[in-house]
Amino acid sequence: MKSLLIFVLVAAFTLSCAQPTKDPLAGTWVDLSHDFGEDTIYWVTAEPFKRTTVAEGKTEGGYYYSAYNFSGAEHGGTHIDSPIHFAEGKKTVDQIDISQLVGPAVRIDVSSKATGNVDYQITTEDIQAWEATNGKIPEWSIILLQTGFATRWPDKKTYLGTDQKGPEVVKDLHFPGLHPDAAKWLVENRKFKAIGIDTASIDYGQSTKFETHVELMTHNLPAFENVGDMSKLPAKGFQIFAFPMKIKGGSGGPLRIAALIPSTN
Repeated sequence: MKSLLIFVLVAAFTLSCAQPTKDPLAGTWVDLSHDFGEDTIYWVTAEPFKRTTVAEGKTEGGYYYSAYNFSGAEHGGTHIDSPIHFAEGKKTVDQIDISQLVGPAVRIDVSSKATGNVDYQITTEDIQAWEATNGKIPEWSIILLQTGFATRWPDKKTYLGTDQKGPEVVKDLHFPGLHPDAAKWLVENRKFKAIGIDTASIDYGQSTKFETHVELMTHNLPAFENVGDMSKLPAKGFQIFAFPMKIKGGSGGPLRIAALIPSTN
């Protein structure tokens, strides 16, 4: 009887070990990053992305080899604004803790308003309307703001309001952003890790004081800009993973950001 019991226990243990464990990252992945290339949109005063060929092709040794150099401003394409970008003494991009860039997220969709108003500024009322439907933004979430402008990428004229370069065309920028009052309300009333938007700036295109940047970054809150198409995301219940290039002392940098919508099985 004792040997039978031992056999049953060993068999049960063996079967439990053989059972496949659930993949903690199972679900649907959504890439929210635009490619970096010749058509990547940069701020009108910034150096654009450039890639030059070091080597490409068959070598004398008979194997294929390719290598490239690249350059560009910190703030272009899908990228992060670290707090020091608009707040003296606050965190540089390499000082932002990884835990601040990963976590549960919500998507606040104002595309119906922004489609007809390229200078639309997302209001406190927009955020409160989202909460009336979806519940209070969970603590320590990453907040994504969807204006629908990602669908205009990479057409500079429709995305930025101008396809020209230089400081003299800053006045011609037209795209939605987060109103400074709404940023202040979020900072004072909600605890969150970071915020992202599918336009070229967290401030709207016609901003001259960049008050939304200042409000957020004074409180060490980074912003993700030029985020890709969010239309496949639910309003809540997904995770964000946002990893920037770790530039020492950087005010920002290229960002690879993706969402994970957990499997319902």
